[in-house]
Amino acid sequence: MKRIGVIGTGTIASAVVRGIAAQRHRILVSERSAHNAHALAEAFEDVTVADNQSVVDKSDVVLLGLMAEAAPRILEPLAFRTDQRVISMMAGATMTQVAAMVAPAQVAAIMVPFPGIATGGSPVIVQGDIALVQDIVTPANTVYAVETDAELAAYLCAQAVLSPVARLAEDAAGWLGPRVSNPDAGETFLRHLLSSSLANSRAGDLVEALNTPGGYNQRLRMALEQGGMHDTLRSGLDRLETGE
Repeated sequence: MKRIGVIGTGTIASAVVRGIAAQRHRILVSERSAHNAHALAEAFEDVTVADNQSVVDKSDVVLLGLMAEAAPRILEPLAFRTDQRVISMMAGATMTQVAAMVAPAQVAAIMVPFPGIATGGSPVIVQGDIALVQDIVTPANTVYAVETDAELAAYLCAQAVLSPVARLAEDAAGWLGPRVSNPDAGETFLRHLLSSSLANSRAGDLVEALNTPGGYNQRLRMALEQGGMHDTLRSGLDRLETGE
């Protein structure tokens, strides 16, 4: 059982706590988002709410679930220990930048979790001490290791495809709803279709398998591509990469 502290309990940090609490870690969460923190403490017997310094004092591993721009102000007054390991969940802050905020503690890793970590079966992007993060989030989730800041940045850009895919599914469900007897079942069907199909096949292989000439999938995909979907996606990713 690890003593894990979590500073910041927003949506993603709360999902992480829900996901790892089932592994019987002893977890202290900060009071920054009081409603979320107390909800977690009520849900799990091994989760306790404390002020930021108490979270640091009583933890061996500290997870930072803060916004990168607010982190220096929040972390500067805190006294970390040399024997502590820090895992940052702050997108946009490098390990070098985080190290300056939590000295003399050791920045062990950057971890990028997703909401699905709350229930398991989710990807987790990690740079740094892979074994430490695996010890905390697996076997319920899968760690994807990256080696450099540039590689992490590219993953962060590419993962943003999740929102457009969700919007496509939402729009398709909205189109389907008035045409079926159970609109909720229609959306559930689409989510099930997407998740199961992509989980069991490489994306390119799935496109080819669904490329029956004149078939529904081919016709809709081609209509979207002719409308500029492919070029818009690549352009959007390029802008994310360059910070535009």
